[in-house]
Amino acid sequence: MKGLVTAEDARRRLSVGSVAAVLVGALVLAAAVYIMIHGLGLNPDLDFGAGAYYYADIPDYQKTLNWDTFTARLPFWVYLLLFLAWGALMWRLWKRIDR
Repeated sequence: MKGLVTAEDARRRLSVGSVAAVLVGALVLAAAVYIMIHGLGLNPDLDFGAGAYYYADIPDYQKTLNWDTFTARLPFWVYLLLFLAWGALMWRLWKRIDR
């Protein structure tokens, strides 16, 4: 019959996806280990250990941005309401897609 998927077809599709997922996972893991071993992205002048990746550890980081340009034009509760509405909308969309 047309349109029926046999068990063999399902196994073949699953195995191709599984192989691709394992391959991508292995590549990502290898890249992460390579980056950690070689210390890529670290600034040698700012050696704070593991926290060197966080901007909060960089001396005088607050002075690098013009904080006065980032002022809120609306009250905080409006932004909070927008954030919650966006979350509810995405949750409903996800439930609809997941059906």
